[in-house]
Amino acid sequence: MRISVTEAKGQLTELVRRAEAGDEVILTRHGHEAVRLVPVTPVSDRKTRRALLEAARAGGAAKATPGPGAARSQDFLYGDDGLPG
Repeated sequence: MRISVTEAKGQLTELVRRAEAGDEVILTRHGHEAVRLVPVTPVSDRKTRRALLEAARAGGAAKATPGPGAARSQDFLYGDDGLPG
């Protein structure tokens, strides 16, 4: 939505509500875009970030399945005599 600054003065509350709901609100001055109203994203605190990081680590550790070690990863390519099979 594009609206002039002059018109926006009387509708500021409604424009803020629309921006918070996800609508793009652009204020214009003399027909040119001047500013965009966007909702403020909440800043997470240290405790919240730490909990998110720990959850990601735990999820990754739960999905990890050990495979063959690097020294044994290509053993299937060779026969008992050590030559390519």
